[in-house]
Amino acid sequence: MSTLKYLTGYPAETINQVQQVITDERLSEILRKKYPQCHSVRTDKQLYEFTVALKNQFMSKAQPLSRAQYDSKIKVIQHALGQHHYITRVQGNKTKTVNEIKIASVFRIAPEAFLKMIVVHELAHFREKEHNKSFYQLCRHMEPNYHQYEFDLRLYLTHLDLYGELYS
Repeated sequence: MSTLKYLTGYPAETINQVQQVITDERLSEILRKKYPQCHSVRTDKQLYEFTVALKNQFMSKAQPLSRAQYDSKIKVIQHALGQHHYITRVQGNKTKTVNEIKIASVFRIAPEAFLKMIVVHELAHFREKEHNKSFYQLCRHMEPNYHQYEFDLRLYLTHLDLYGELYS
């Protein structure tokens, strides 16, 4: 079932249900019904503003965000939807810290729920570096539907592999 590479680790029953949806050619219909339109966050500036708004709402005391941008070099195949970079540089007697978030450019055209889920995931790394229980609790605090959006995003990626773009 190479078509379901984004669903590895899910129970066999779930994978079988998704395979049936694909066989019945209903994946596009289901995704369009649940997520009828894509977001309007197209530029790096808009992505930065979107990310800062979420950070300020849920993590106002965390380190400041230096940059947020779309990155065409991130390969979704390698299980990276986005990346968080925390860099500390010493310049003379001053320490400069840079926090940046990069989102795979494939998500420039995607439902807002998916973009939010990815941004929330990367923001959670500001506090929790590892994918542990605290990390996912923080993700769910910022986005209560985090796990559902993550699963649906995996369906969306499967759709992109099988049929191409869902939105134009």
